[in-house]
Amino acid sequence: MPGAGDRGAARARWLGAGLLGLFLLPVSLSLEVSVGKATTIYAVNGTEILLPCTFSSCFGFQDLHFWWSYNTSDTFRTLIDGTVKNEKSDPKVKFKNDDRITLEGSTKEKMNNISILLRNLEFSDTGKYTCHVQNPKENNFQHQATIFLQVVDKLEEVDNTVTLIILGVVGGVIGLLILILLVKKFIAFIIKKTQEKKKECLVSSSGNDNTENGLPGSKAEEKPPIKV
Repeated sequence: MPGAGDRGAARARWLGAGLLGLFLLPVSLSLEVSVGKATTIYAVNGTEILLPCTFSSCFGFQDLHFWWSYNTSDTFRTLIDGTVKNEKSDPKVKFKNDDRITLEGSTKEKMNNISILLRNLEFSDTGKYTCHVQNPKENNFQHQATIFLQVVDKLEEVDNTVTLIILGVVGGVIGLLILILLVKKFIAFIIKKTQEKKKECLVSSSGNDNTENGLPGSKAEEKPPIKV
């Protein structure tokens, strides 16, 4: 039988787990920041690129703080910094260190978009771009998402020849299998019909033989019995 001390220890562990769950629940329901499914994007030197960033929160937000940062192995700097008063307000930029950058997002109508547009790209713009979001309603926990930008001289054309050949072969094989299946069913149907006709012929032939030989059920004339 467990003693009072064991029961007290078990109760304490249960209480501790419950308090930990209550503490972690707001964290699990807190801000989520996304820069899209692609972790790396490519852009041509001299063009422009949209760096996407959206966020969501189950608690809503008030005086939300956001900023974008850029970093490489030897460089780190904040590109743009701003706030969003509430769900009905658009973001306001407080700081921007590059005139080539503009804030393109909107937080109205639950879009929660704080994407930025980077114009006149240079090769030196290659690096990691991180979108940071901080919500006072969630104890100012900071959430972030990073995307890697690679500036290239030109985008490589993808050769789809091999893919098209593979698709063509696979399609041909599937078509051949379907054709074989149809032919097989057609042959089975013909064989079945042929067997049914043979069976009908055998039944008809058997009836004719019985009639001629005077077997039971035939119409042959009965001969009178011979008198002794």
